[in-house]
Amino acid sequence: MFLPAARREPARRVTYDGTSTLGHLVESLGVPLPEAGPMTIRGERVEPASRPAAGDEVLVEAVPRPQPVPLEPGQAAPRFLLDVHLGTLARRMRLLGLDTAYHNDMDDPALVVQANAERRVLLTQDRGLLRRRALWFGAYVRGSRPDDQLRDLLERFAPALAPWTRCTACNGPLVQVDKRDIERDLEAGTRRSYDVYGRCAECGRVYWRGAHGGHLEAIVRDATRVVNGTGPARATVSE
Repeated sequence: MFLPAARREPARRVTYDGTSTLGHLVESLGVPLPEAGPMTIRGERVEPASRPAAGDEVLVEAVPRPQPVPLEPGQAAPRFLLDVHLGTLARRMRLLGLDTAYHNDMDDPALVVQANAERRVLLTQDRGLLRRRALWFGAYVRGSRPDDQLRDLLERFAPALAPWTRCTACNGPLVQVDKRDIERDLEAGTRRSYDVYGRCAECGRVYWRGAHGGHLEAIVRDATRVVNGTGPARATVSE
């Protein structure tokens, strides 16, 4: 999908200067390196930093799905950082309990700095951002609709989900709160209709299963099915 229409051929001949790395050659065709999967020459695995010989035929596969992401000890799922154009996706990921950082005013260099410092997978639809050499881990989000974008993310990483545990506004953890402690902050109709509440431990926002709960439950239900049907093994490894 990253190749220009004129270059979508079974094999593509590339002029080689004798010094460029394999990764550089792949990106020269239009494919960001984070979107290139395993590479082999004559059946042997090679790394993007390797330098092929003139005449070599290189097989560049798609990124495997599920794709492993290095996790820190005790970490159940990858952490994510989304660029400014993926705000709706960020809220849906937080609904599923995924640790998702999002800023609507952060430029590309700052995104790379935060992704690297916090070991977050940077999700974007900006191919140029994925080509930044300093970025430790990035992924292109496929789809224009939030539903399609979420499915693509879940199929690619198959992350462990923990629905209803994060604030969709700020990503903070939700804790159960006694109704009596927040009654004065609720509308009269809400107080009469609901008894179970949660509150964000960081921003203080209060949550309950309101009229929109059915729609959110459908998102959670569909996401759980996608993750459970993605593959036989969880797509995460510890380091």
